[in-house]
This record gives sequence, C-alpha cells and structure tokens, in this order.
Amino acid sequence: MNDTNVQVHSLFTEFDISLFKTGKHYHLYQKMGSHLMTLDGVEGCYFAVYAPNADKLSVVGDFNQWNGEKYMLYARWDGSGIWEGFIPGVTHGMVYKYKIIPRNYGRIRMKADPYAFKAEKPPLSGSIAWDINYDWNDKEWMQERIIKNGHNQPHSVYEMHFGSWKRTAEENRSLTYEEMSVELVNYLTEIGYTHVEFLPLAEHPYEPSWGYQVTGYFAATSRFGDPEGLMFLIDSLHQAGIGVIMDWVPAHFPSDDFALATFDGSCVFEHPDKRKGYHPDWNTLIFNFGRPEIKSFLISNAFFWLERYHIDGLRVDAVSSIAYLDYSRNEGEWEPNQYGGRENLDAIVFLQEFNTAVYGSFPGIQTIAEESTSYPMVSRPVFQGGLGFGMKWMMGWMHDTIDYFKREFVYRKFHQNDITFSIVYAFSENFMLALSHDEVVHGKASMIGKMSGDEWQKFANLRAFYAYMFSHPGTKLLFMGNDMAPYTEWNFKGQLEWNLLEFPSHKGLNNTVKDLNKLYKTEKALYHFNFSPEGFEWIDAGDRNNSILIYQRKSDMKNDVVMVICNLNITPHVDYKIGVYAKQTWSLIFNSDDKSYWGSGYEIAAKVSTKKEVWNGRNHMLEINIPPLSVIMYKLISSVEDKPKKVTVKPKKVVVKK
Repeated sequence: MNDTNVQVHSLFTEFDISLFKTGKHYHLYQKMGSHLMTLDGVEGCYFAVYAPNADKLSVVGDFNQWNGEKYMLYARWDGSGIWEGFIPGVTHGMVYKYKIIPRNYGRIRMKADPYAFKAEKPPLSGSIAWDINYDWNDKEWMQERIIKNGHNQPHSVYEMHFGSWKRTAEENRSLTYEEMSVELVNYLTEIGYTHVEFLPLAEHPYEPSWGYQVTGYFAATSRFGDPEGLMFLIDSLHQAGIGVIMDWVPAHFPSDDFALATFDGSCVFEHPDKRKGYHPDWNTLIFNFGRPEIKSFLISNAFFWLERYHIDGLRVDAVSSIAYLDYSRNEGEWEPNQYGGRENLDAIVFLQEFNTAVYGSFPGIQTIAEESTSYPMVSRPVFQGGLGFGMKWMMGWMHDTIDYFKREFVYRKFHQNDITFSIVYAFSENFMLALSHDEVVHGKASMIGKMSGDEWQKFANLRAFYAYMFSHPGTKLLFMGNDMAPYTEWNFKGQLEWNLLEFPSHKGLNNTVKDLNKLYKTEKALYHFNFSPEGFEWIDAGDRNNSILIYQRKSDMKNDVVMVICNLNITPHVDYKIGVYAKQTWSLIFNSDDKSYWGSGYEIAAKVSTKKEVWNGRNHMLEINIPPLSVIMYKLISSVEDKPKKVTVKPKKVVVKK
C-alpha cells in the first residue's frame, strides 16, 4: 500500500472549524483523533490531528511496517492547521503514531495521538485505534444525580490511587478495572462513603507522578485494562449509589518526546514564553491558555470524561499554578499582566469558560478546585466575577487543624484560636475539608503518625480529629488508608496494609469513620447547610484552659439541631456546664470514646435535660460528663422556649377631693 491509499475525507464542517478556531468546540474528540468507520463499503480509520507547523504528516504503525513514506495525511485547505484522511484496512486495536516533518525541516517527530481513546501500556507509547463500545446501566443514578450531587447533600469522598489500593497475592499486580468493580464497591458501601475520587486515570508514562503528568488526555490508562473496563467500574459504582470524581490536570504536562511537547516542531500546546510555559516545580510544560485551539482541546477533554465516562465531578489540580504568573517563580522570572498584576488573565478566562461550559451541559456535576492561596471567589459564579467552581479545598483548615493535633496537650490551650479560626472564613467559599494524599507522603508522616501522645492517645486524637471534621461545615475527603490509621506513609509502589483491620485499635478507627459516614448521611443538620452560616452556631469557643469547643449544627427544619462537644485534651469532665436558650432534652448520637472504637468507655449519659439556671448568658443549662480526648454529639429531641411572663397592670384608684 502507498500514500495513494489515503482518501480525502473529513468529519469537519465549516462550523466545526469556526468553533475550533475561537476556542468554543467542546466535542473535538468526535472529530479529532482516530475514528474507525466504513467509507464507500471499505473498512478503515479516519485520522485528524492539529499540527499547524507541519510540512508533511503521515500515519505509521504495524499496518505499514512503520513506514513514514506511506499514508500521508492531507492538510485542510482552510488554514486551520488540521491534517486528515481516511486509511483503509486500519482496524480496532491497531497501534499507530504520527510522523511529523516540521516546516523548518527540523527534527522529525514521532508523536502519539493527543486525542487517542486508548494507548499502549507504559513504557510503550503508541496510540491504539479503538472503537469504544459500552452499554450503560446507570440510568437511575444519572437521572437522580442532580439531587444526590447537590450542594445541600452529603459529600464524603474517598480519595484513592488506583494502583496501590490493593494487589493480587498470586501475581503481585494491581487490580484491574473489573476486579475493582467488586472489591472497591464492596468496601465503599461498607464504610459508607458517598463518592470516590480517583487520582488521574488518564494515560501517563511516569509512575512516580501518581498520574499527574498526563500524556494521553483522552485515554484511560492501560495499566488496569481497556476503556470499557473503567466504564464498567464507574457503572458499578453508580448502581451502588456512589458518585465518581476524577482528578483532572489542565495545569501542565510532561516534556516526553512522544507526547504533546513541541508537537510539530513548534509550541502547539505549551506557551512559547518559558516564563509562562515552563513549570519549575515539576519540570513540566504549561498549556497556552490564550490559544483558542488549546482551550477547545482542554474543555473538550473535560466534556469527554463527563459525557463518555459518566464522571460526576472533576477535581482540578493545581489551580493556583494556573491562576498566577508568579507561582513558584522568583523576581525577574515572570512578567506582569497588562495591568501590572500577577494574575494570568488568559488562564482565568479559560477556567471561567470551562466551568460555565461543563455546568451548562452536564446537570448535577461538580467541579472542585485544589487552590492553595487566598484567590478570591474561586467557588462563586462566573457572572459574579468568580471562577465558577462548585467547591474548593479548604487548605487553611487542613494545615491549622493538623498543626493543632500535633501539639502536646499542655500547649493546646495557647492555640485555641488555631482550631476556631476556620469558622471566620468557612463560608467565604464552598469548602471541602480534605485530608488528601499530599499530607501522608514525603516525610510528612501518616495521619496517626502526626498525632501526639502515647498509642491510646494517638488513636483517641485521630478519632476526635475525624469527628470534628465530619461535624465542621463543608464537605469531606479522606485519602485511602486514612480510615485505617497506618503508621507508615503511603507508598505508591505497594498496597494498603489491610491486615491492620485485625487489630482492635485500627479496626476501632475504621469503625469510627464508618459510623461518622452513617451519621453524616442521616443527620440533615450535619450537611444541609454545607456552605452557609445558617447551619452553624458557636455555643462556647472560649474554654481554652480545657481545650473544649462546643457548637451546634442545624438544618432548615425547625429544631433539627446537633450539639457537638469537642474535648481536645486528656482530662475528662464531670457535670460540665453548657448554656442553652430553652428547656431542652438531648439524646446521644455519637461518642468517639466508645469502647467499640477502642475508646476508654468513660461513662456519659445517653439522654440529658436542662436545668432552669443561667449559664453563659443563657437561661437554661445542661450538665454533662465529657470523656477525655473525644468528640460527642447530642441530637435535640425536645425544646420548649420560655413563655414571656404575663404582666398585669392594675389601674390606679383615683380619689377626687371635694
């Protein structure tokens, strides 16, 4: 076969090209890449690739002995920079690459397809012609998602790295997508998480990047199976009532020679100015967010995962590095924007357009920003001037709370503000409380390793930490293993220490998270006002000497109230006084010191009622026992407000003197 076997054919209309050139084509994956089809009765594959600096471009693969002189694609007449053509005989599963000869006669490139639906398993790097074919069975979930995934619903997210969750004992390999559809679904259902968040599952060559250095943005990694296998896993999760979030990485990409970098000999995907196009932290390249064709590429990629894989949410990585020109750069290494500021205006417009597009097209999805600075209005609507994300990771809360729980008990009274400060800004954004993978690697210690005290105190600390987290405003995220308290840091080369669940201390911690998930999902007061101050009230934030915090969570229903009492020190208390405004009775619904959690079992009342006595400026008072290093929660079961005293004014008797 020779190049005459390439037939002129196009999937693009003039309207497609117009959308592409203006950055508004959000379904490019239906046009670009490789698409198996029958043309004039002949089976083959249509190819389309954007390479505006190419002088010649051919498709090479097993089907032509990787001969770059055959199968030359045609450059479109309209100057769009798109090369395309139909090649007979290319069938499902065949491996290919693009051979690109740049206009300036520079080095010949052998490139993987940026739009390929499947790639070879690393370290191989070829693209695979693949006709995705899967019949979904999650209609009920997709119809109800707009309700289940809403802001006023519980979001308890299990973040996980696919390859190191569990390995097969016989073959010492990671589970496949299909195997995970049984084991993972069973675990998440048992522990009660509402969502799972996968670290990036798009194809990536470098294992230690954990998936954050993507080379195949449209290809589910072949490490664990075929695209249909991942679809089956997501389908299984949906049928079990579990939402699926995927980490998405539009911030940067690696410089591997077979992928996006200098794709056609020029900077197609990356910004040509190194001050905007190179990331010093990760030695990676940064997308040219101001180039319309690249905006189309990235937003189309988001659409692809949401549409073809039924993903329910995208957690957008490294938003700070996208938004700021001076991120991780010293003076002189960046150039201010046209107004003299440090914001990357093109990138901000891209983020706003991305959020506007996905929320407008996929009802019920969520976008979540990993944003570590105080950039304003990250999770506020674009029409109000915000970036338009649904939620934002609450990094300040995470750092302050971890630092607090690291402290020895004798010093905690001097740091009460560290643990109460989060409420000052808790409602400025739609915050997600995240204890993520980043907090249990690189010498930071595991979660249990961060806790102060002896072994019992460490576990009591961590149980209290999680109970405080689940009762704090905002949605929740725990990285895999955090609910089992391993002493070792996460190792992406291994697997979770599942044998820990044989020990009462670790099993007790796991049961704590299980019951917190159940409580969080059933008590509307703990989630209805996730992001609104109506759902929170301080009762006592000032008892720093005892390291005690008391607050209430509320829903939109009258008298639907949960009282949270946090004793973050080792001293138990008898008949601790709490002031309330009405005659009330409360019932115990959670106690992190319970013996079933490996707690001390300190005796506390299952039901408490108020006394008519003024305390802390309130007319009624509770007296309760509080266990050491614990969080206990009581639910209001009756409340009677004081009736105003009826004042009778007797008329004065008027005596008239004669």
